Amino acid sequence: MPAPLVKQNTGNSLDLVDIKEIRDKVVVMKDGSLRQIIMVGGVNFALKSDDEQNLIVQSYQNFLNSIDFSLQIIVHSRKVNIDAYIEGLLKRKEDEPSPLLQSQIDEYVSFIREFIEKNAIMEKTFLVIVPFYPTKGSVAGTSKAASGLFSSFLGKKTVPTQDQAPKTDDEADRVFKENTEQLTQRVGQVISGISSIGLDASVLENQELVELFYNFYNPQTVERGTVIAPKKS
Repeated sequence: MPAPLVKQNTGNSLDLVDIKEIRDKVVVMKDGSLRQIIMVGGVNFALKSDDEQNLIVQSYQNFLNSIDFSLQIIVHSRKVNIDAYIEGLLKRKEDEPSPLLQSQIDEYVSFIREFIEKNAIMEKTFLVIVPFYPTKGSVAGTSKAASGLFSSFLGKKTVPTQDQAPKTDDEADRVFKENTEQLTQRVGQVISGISSIGLDASVLENQELVELFYNFYNPQTVERGTVIAPKKS
């Protein structure tokens, strides 16, 4: 006889996410460590001259050699949803009084749809995650410090140690502020290094972080109304 089926306790889906909260542009993890996420603008490396390419590579090497803490660099690719763009064109066609322009809009929409069917349009997002592990507790100096923000999604969950037990609100706010100041110093060093390569970089705000993680954890259902882009300095 076949063995009886045993119902597995899958738990809550939120248990798979190591994020505790997002606060003051900082991602607070369940193990007490902190993250800030920098979005970096891209550069068309292939169009650069040999001298420019060598300069970019050398600047990148110098940047990496100047960092004495762990970083996580992510290049995320996603197929662009152009439904809203096409709907906007069709709406413009309805408002367009000229029959000639209406016909041209139809031809353009047909061209776009045929092109998308044969060639997927991909959007790349470049992210640098800067971590900070408080010295109190067992988080700092452990193997957990080498793991990334997204790599821990399906990894072993970390249980806060006794030193990380809840404090009073005032004390917790003070510790958070002190840790954030040290994290901000690291982020400033990273942004300075990225800028030396000639790339734009900016720290994601709270709402941008929420949108980012929603996009990551809902890749099939997300419908983005805005596109996060690095702020111009």
